[in-house]
Amino acid sequence: METDCNPMDLSNNTGVEDISELKDFEGTEVKDMRVEAEAVVNDVLFAVSNMFVSKSLSCAEDVAYINVETRERNRYCLELTEAGLRVVGYAFDQVDDGVQNPYHETVYSLLDSVSPAYREAFGNALLQRLEALKRDGES
Repeated sequence: METDCNPMDLSNNTGVEDISELKDFEGTEVKDMRVEAEAVVNDVLFAVSNMFVSKSLSCAEDVAYINVETRERNRYCLELTEAGLRVVGYAFDQVDDGVQNPYHETVYSLLDSVSPAYREAFGNALLQRLEALKRDGES
C-alpha cells in the first residue's frame, strides 16, 4: 500500500506551520532543505521509533539529511533533495557513496517501502482519525 497523504493532516492541531517555502529577492521560490527536513520529521514521527534531522552531516539549501529508526529497529540515513528522499546509509549519520537507492517523492512512500510497521501505524492512525470524524459528524 503506497500512500501520499498523512492522516495527521486531517487534524487541525498539527503543530507545524507551513514555512517550508521561502522567497528570494527575485521572487522565485527557494526551498530551505533543513526546514523541509524538520517538516518531514514532524509529519511521520508518530509512526517510527525515532527520527531527527542530522546535526553532524551538513545541511544546505539543496540537501538535508534525516536519521530514522523504524519500529523494526532498522536505522537509515535519508537524503532529502529537490529530487525527493532516498536511503543513503544504514546507520545514523552515515552516507555510503556505494548505496544507489531510488528517490521517493514523499517520506510516506519511502517509509512504506522499508517498514511494514510504519505502514500499520499509518493505517491505524488514519482509521482512528476517520472514526473520530464520524463520531463528530454524528453528534
